[in-house]
Amino acid sequence: MKKLIGIDLGGTTVKFAILTEDGEIQQKWSMETDIQNGGRNIVPKIIESIKQRLNLYGLTANHFLGIGMGSPGAVDREKGTVIGAYNLGWTTLQPVKELIEAGTGIPFFIDNDANVAALGERWKGAGEGGANVVFVTLGTGVGGGVIAEGNLISGSSGAAGEIGHIIVDPNGYPCTCGNQGCLETVASATGIVRLARDLSVQFAGESKLKWLIDDGQEVTAKTVFDQAKLGDRLALIVVDKFYFYLGLACGNIANVLNPEAIVIGGGVSAAGEMLLKGVEGYFLKFAFPQVRTSTKIKLAQLGNDAGVIGAASLVKVRKA
Repeated sequence: MKKLIGIDLGGTTVKFAILTEDGEIQQKWSMETDIQNGGRNIVPKIIESIKQRLNLYGLTANHFLGIGMGSPGAVDREKGTVIGAYNLGWTTLQPVKELIEAGTGIPFFIDNDANVAALGERWKGAGEGGANVVFVTLGTGVGGGVIAEGNLISGSSGAAGEIGHIIVDPNGYPCTCGNQGCLETVASATGIVRLARDLSVQFAGESKLKWLIDDGQEVTAKTVFDQAKLGDRLALIVVDKFYFYLGLACGNIANVLNPEAIVIGGGVSAAGEMLLKGVEGYFLKFAFPQVRTSTKIKLAQLGNDAGVIGAASLVKVRKA
């Protein structure tokens, strides 16, 4: 049995794993992402790290079926290039596939990081191998991946699955994409804090969350959910608004695609059962009757491993 390598390239960390063909992780390691000098050290350091590990474990290129990688930015899956990954400093076209194949001698496959996490959850996590699964990742931004009839949907220009840019409030906050009221502006980690700050201005009652905001303390999405769990009145208003927006987006996604599951992952999903119930309430309100009974909202199960597992599965998907 040959092995797979999965790489999850993020703005702060690069995660690596060596997996079996069945998707079981055998070894994991990580390194800091070196974004200096326009990110030009990133790919050479990835190659160097892979070579070191293969030496360490006594493995050669022949032991591997391929390397898969999830990357931020606009990814050309066929050419294996990335552009516009601003958090990596990659503003010009990066020939990632060409460099890594030349450096390691192993076939290389790449896709957008949110798509890759979707593949991971579908293969080994909450998607349970379903042919129709949508993955929504709530982190510093909001990303997504759509698997329909067993295929990862990339769209005519590779921009399919931009769930963070579904408009949930036409008069809402401006988004970095240039539009107004995108889901990302209210459902990302930073979006939830923005909602909390704005709603606290109008809130007059007793609230620890309001006190923290007014006192200039650091407030994160976790702070908001922790306070909501304790019954803080302002925090409950904030999370309800968040559930409304995310439930509305999930309802619209499900009405178009009717997947078996919409899987919610990313850092914000650590709020757990409470988040699931809240989003479900609004989802049921906005979903079409048949969709309500056939599409389930679920929490992601793989945590930080979704990226490397999904990346490794690219090798199998593309080689097939």
